[in-house]
Amino acid sequence: MATFSNFFRDFNRALEPPVRQHLTNVYACLALSTVVAGFGAYVDLVTKLSSTSFIAAIAGVGLLLGVTSTHDNGKNRYLRLGLLLGFSFCSGLGLGTLIDYAITINPSIIVTALISTAAIFICFSVASLTAERGRWLYLGGTLMTFLAVLIGLSFANIFFGSQLLFQTYLYLGLALMCGFVLYDTQLIIEKRRHGDKDFISHSIDLFVDLLGIFRRIVIILIQKEQQQQQSKKKRKN
Repeated sequence: MATFSNFFRDFNRALEPPVRQHLTNVYACLALSTVVAGFGAYVDLVTKLSSTSFIAAIAGVGLLLGVTSTHDNGKNRYLRLGLLLGFSFCSGLGLGTLIDYAITINPSIIVTALISTAAIFICFSVASLTAERGRWLYLGGTLMTFLAVLIGLSFANIFFGSQLLFQTYLYLGLALMCGFVLYDTQLIIEKRRHGDKDFISHSIDLFVDLLGIFRRIVIILIQKEQQQQQSKKKRKN
C-alpha cells in the first residue's frame, strides 16, 4: 500500500494536471486499441484469415498513415479514433497466425505472454512517469541507432538464415521495445507540455511498443516450449 501511495505522490508531484489528463486520454486510447487488437486476433483464429494477412498489413499501414497525416483539429477526433481502431484491428489480424501456432504448442504460452507483457510495460511506464524530467529522452539517438541495426539484422537473416542472427534480432528487439516505452512516455509528456494535445497519435507510439513486446515474448516462449518438448522426447528415447 505504501508503494502505491508513494507512486501516486511522485506522479502528482512530477506532472501538472493538464499533463495528467492528457496521459489519461493516451492510456484510455491505448487500452481501447489493445482490446480491438485482441478482437482482431480472435477473428483471425476463428475465420482463419491468415491468407489475407498481407492485405491486412497493407490496410493497417494505410490506416496508420491516415491517422498520422490527418491533423487533429478537435472536430475530427472520432474519425481519427476510427482510423486508429482500424489499424489496431489489422494489427490483431496480423498476430493471429503467431497466436494460433503458439496455442497448438501450448495454450498457456499466450496467458504467460500477456501477463509478462503487461508486467514489463507497466514497470517501464512507471519508471518513466516517476523519473526526473527528460531523464530518458537522451535514449532517442541510441534507440534509433539500434533500430537501424535491428532492421539490418532482419534483412541479413533473409540471406543467411542464421539462428544466432535470429536470436540476436529477437532479444535485441525486446530490449529495444522496452527502451522505447521509457523514451516514448517521456516524449509524450514533453510534447504535451509544449502544447501538443493529440493523444490519439501519442497512443500509437505506446501501442506499437506494447505489440512489439508481446510478439517477441510469444516467440521466445514458443522456442523455450519447443526445446523442453525436444528434451523430453530425447529422455524417453
